[in-house]
Amino acid sequence: MSVHPLVQSLKGTLIVSVQAYPGEPLRHPETMAQISRACELGGASAIRCQGLSDISAIKGRVEIPVIGLWKEGHEGVYITPTLRHARACSMAGADIVALDATDRPRPDGLTFEETVTALKKDGVLLMADCSSIEDIRRGFAVGCDICSTTLSHAGAAIDQAATQGPNLGLLRQASEEFPGKPVICEGSVHCPQDAKDAIDAGAWAVVVGTAITHPTSLTSWFCDAVR
Repeated sequence: MSVHPLVQSLKGTLIVSVQAYPGEPLRHPETMAQISRACELGGASAIRCQGLSDISAIKGRVEIPVIGLWKEGHEGVYITPTLRHARACSMAGADIVALDATDRPRPDGLTFEETVTALKKDGVLLMADCSSIEDIRRGFAVGCDICSTTLSHAGAAIDQAATQGPNLGLLRQASEEFPGKPVICEGSVHCPQDAKDAIDAGAWAVVVGTAITHPTSLTSWFCDAVR
């Protein structure tokens, strides 16, 4: 499978995840769009965001690609959990749709493979959010354009053996097994050195979210350090 030109354009770059959730002070599509534009001016190659309103607002504000997803629920498969969710993200303006690539049951009863097959027939570019090398193998085997390590770090709570920082071991394994394939690092990238380490480990690109776009978490890190 050849690499799509849009995905090729992300090689060696930084993607910024711009997300806020109900109850948080920044939770407003226009605010998310403004932050996304600021990240674009700083050099981000793409924006990853969640929710139909945010996807639409951000797509109207930035010129770089938008990776869209729709989170529903907090347990099991909640990142773009069904075919309906994925199609809605695409219709809202996402250039790439991200979805959970694990083999766990999905709310609509479709398998991951069935979901991806239907979306590829629609011409949708897909980013598989993975927890393990098995997920990455599954993602590329069925035709996903990108596989990421999104669910392989401690905060994702998928694997008891998950790493506390970016999963460099999984990145190295995947880049060796799939040379030339877009394997993206996402999860627990908290400083520029983490991002560089990920690229050095073979990452096609690096996604950073909290460390750039979540001031509440950033403030708590500094407060913890000075106490």
